[in-house]
Amino acid sequence: MAGAAAPGTGLGAAGGDGDDSLYPIAVLIDELRNEDVQLRLNSIKKLSTIALALGVERTRTELLPFLTDTIYDEDEVLLALAEQLGNFTGLVGGPDFAHCLLPPLESLATVEETVVRDRAVESLRQISQEHTPVALEVHFVPLVKRLASGDWFTSRTSACGLFSVCYPRASNAVKEEIRQHFRSLCSDDTPMVRRAAASKLGEFAKVLELDSVKSEIVPLFTNLASDEQDSVRLLAVEACVSIAQLLSQDDLEALVMPTLRQAAEDKSWRVRYMVADKFSELQKAVGPKITLNDLIPAFQNLLKDCEAEVRAAAAHKVKELCENLPIEGRETIIMNQILPYIKELVSDMNQHVKSALASVIMGLSTILGKENTIEHLLPLFLAQLKDECPEVRLNIISNLDCVNEVIGIRQLSQSLLPAIVELAKDAKWRVRLAIIEYMPLLAGQLGVEFFDEKLNSLCMAWLVDHVYAIREAATNNLMKLVQKFGTEWAQNTIVPKVLVMADDPNYLHRMTTLFCINALSEACGQEITTKQMLPIVLKMAGDQVANVRFNVAKSLQKIGPILDTNALQGEVRPVLQKLGQDEDMDVKYFAQEAISVMAQRLRKLDLPVKDSEELSAPRADKNHFLSPTVPGDNTRKAQRDRAAQVASEEAAERARVGVECSEGQPAQGPSNCSLAPMPSNDTVLPLKRVACEKVTWSMDCL
Repeated sequence: MAGAAAPGTGLGAAGGDGDDSLYPIAVLIDELRNEDVQLRLNSIKKLSTIALALGVERTRTELLPFLTDTIYDEDEVLLALAEQLGNFTGLVGGPDFAHCLLPPLESLATVEETVVRDRAVESLRQISQEHTPVALEVHFVPLVKRLASGDWFTSRTSACGLFSVCYPRASNAVKEEIRQHFRSLCSDDTPMVRRAAASKLGEFAKVLELDSVKSEIVPLFTNLASDEQDSVRLLAVEACVSIAQLLSQDDLEALVMPTLRQAAEDKSWRVRYMVADKFSELQKAVGPKITLNDLIPAFQNLLKDCEAEVRAAAAHKVKELCENLPIEGRETIIMNQILPYIKELVSDMNQHVKSALASVIMGLSTILGKENTIEHLLPLFLAQLKDECPEVRLNIISNLDCVNEVIGIRQLSQSLLPAIVELAKDAKWRVRLAIIEYMPLLAGQLGVEFFDEKLNSLCMAWLVDHVYAIREAATNNLMKLVQKFGTEWAQNTIVPKVLVMADDPNYLHRMTTLFCINALSEACGQEITTKQMLPIVLKMAGDQVANVRFNVAKSLQKIGPILDTNALQGEVRPVLQKLGQDEDMDVKYFAQEAISVMAQRLRKLDLPVKDSEELSAPRADKNHFLSPTVPGDNTRKAQRDRAAQVASEEAAERARVGVECSEGQPAQGPSNCSLAPMPSNDTVLPLKRVACEKVTWSMDCL
């Protein structure tokens, strides 16, 4: 660590005087000078511990000078140091000694890395509040002056953020000096300094007297808004919001509006973008009169700007602009001065502009009312529903509730359906996933009859999608639909279609049936689950695919709490006992886990439970085959012994992995495959067979 104190002096001798209690502190101090960056960083993060051990006096006289002298370091270490020092006032003796923290922070405020400087400035602002007015003028204000007049631009940029915190408590003579320094920075030769000054102009204006705002801040604002660098001009627009809030309407019109009109027509699209982005705040700051006379014409120009980024930013503000207009005459203003420009954006060449408009245009219906919505807005909505960009269509569909409140969903249904069908079959699986998430909302708005007629088949088709994420979302969608439409609808419409999939040739679809039953059982209740779903689950226990069989065991465990005791003892228990003797290790494990859970429930009901079921039940750990061997765990030892005798290559490989994992070695299976994220239903699949499901999902997502 460059510039470290000499060994044996100052902090370097912290533990060399025979005081063993300071030895750990000496180690931390030594780490501050270690060549390893991570060790230095760890020590910096424990700086408060070092300070507490040293005491307030040694912290002031030794630790802080040491930190000031060793300020040249990695940016990550300096950032942590700047953050720590902001909370150090109590460790140096309280507010009376807060000025002791200024030297190291002043050094940090001059470094080249921006994030370090910004954090040092935040800590200085925090510490300034703990100074008394006298100490502020004696210690803090001179620091600000030094930074403001520094040779290197980094110190001058840091100074810009400190004027507003020291100005309010300074004397009149000092205030004049502070304003003079700020004026100098606003006209600095370096663009980075002018940018910093422009970004803090509004904040500084809020703490100045009104006369000073008019006589000094407004001219500075005008100059910065005309700067040769567009990065300075756009920051001046942001300061305009704060300045406008401080002035009267007459002063605004005379002093600020000419500059703001100029910014709205600036040659740089970045400045015009900033005007569009801050338009709602500017509108509130200048008031309704200036908005009608100046801002609305400027907004019209922004909506038809030659740059797509500017049009998109303005389109995002359409709803807010309309909401902030005076209620009296608002409808006329929107219809005559805003809506014609909106109609042009609906067919804009840029998809980001159309998407931005689609996200807010539906909100205009509540402002304009039913008649205007049907006559003027509805054609725009329908045009966007047919847009070639999926994001535009999704933004319209996701905000349909706004129109539903005004005109009712039936007005949209005939044109809405083709757009939904097209999105539901989109080639991009993320688009299909998004429309599934909106389906419960649409179902509630369309009603059960329209949904059954037009959209039910789509929801069922998603259950057999080739992407796992779609099948999972479709399963959750069914549960939400049942909660919305009721169990009777589910029994007659959804459950029969789901259960038919149990005979599908594709084992993935058969597994989806089980996942649907897991999701629907709680929503449908005991009667439907017992009479319609349970027989199908029990039938699938004889499936040829082991993945299906162990998911049967998991499903029986899931729906067990919903079933009555007769079904548990008479139907579920025999099937689970049979699965518990399955030749597949994974099926056997999940079956025994389900038996254990079922036995616990029966015991709570004071029903008889066989001792063999308790003895054969494993611990509730899905990854039991990845755990170290436990002495006396005869059940798992027997499983390993039997698995080792299986003749097939697949079973032999599984047995090998199971033995290795039981000895504490890492598993070598698809769980380590970079292409195979775990399914979100937390299913622990067999080490070999799991790959076909997971890789199919992953490759479809690429």
